[in-house]
Amino acid sequence: MTELPSARGAEVGRRIGVGLMYGLWKPRVLGAWRVPATGPVIFAVNHSHNIDGPMVMGVAPRPTHFLIKKEAFVGPLDPFLTRIGQLKVDRETTDRTAITRALDLLAAGGVLGIFPEGTRGEGDFASLRAGLAYFAVRSGAPVVPVAVLGSSDRPGRLIKGLPPLRSRVDVVFGNPFDAGDGSGRRTRKALDEATERIQKQLTAHLENARRLTGRQGRP
Repeated sequence: MTELPSARGAEVGRRIGVGLMYGLWKPRVLGAWRVPATGPVIFAVNHSHNIDGPMVMGVAPRPTHFLIKKEAFVGPLDPFLTRIGQLKVDRETTDRTAITRALDLLAAGGVLGIFPEGTRGEGDFASLRAGLAYFAVRSGAPVVPVAVLGSSDRPGRLIKGLPPLRSRVDVVFGNPFDAGDGSGRRTRKALDEATERIQKQLTAHLENARRLTGRQGRP
């Protein structure tokens, strides 16, 4: 039995995120009321900047455990990320430990955060890996699309790797949906169909989020 990521630690991480994100930038959060108040949930987050994960952690209505590439767990960040309930994953192999911990987390009613594109890029959900579909179909947890917009518009003056201090970053939560077809099937065909279903939902959510926020260009 693998140890569950710390729920208390994720709440501590959320509070740290609240202080940092609202202290350094001006988050505008839309649709947070759509996130189910209890039970397992998967956040599917677009990814165009390193602050996207911490931003969602800080503004989400529930503590969130993100699947984070193992390369980020270096130096003092390793014990810190572990203490705040984040999940280390090896993207180069089938990381059974990470998979089991993530599924156990969902079975316990927690919130799992996933960047379905697998790596930082355009943040437009154009290319999805199968991991999100697997977790959604296997756990039965609803998927909540999350669009982070404005984090990669332009570099800051003081710190080039971060958005300008006090600039606005929009975080838009969408309606929860079921990725599976209701049959409970976990075949390759079922996962491929779920991935296609997820991509349509996430793309539609991103387009709607851009309209809502007035951001028609890049995330």
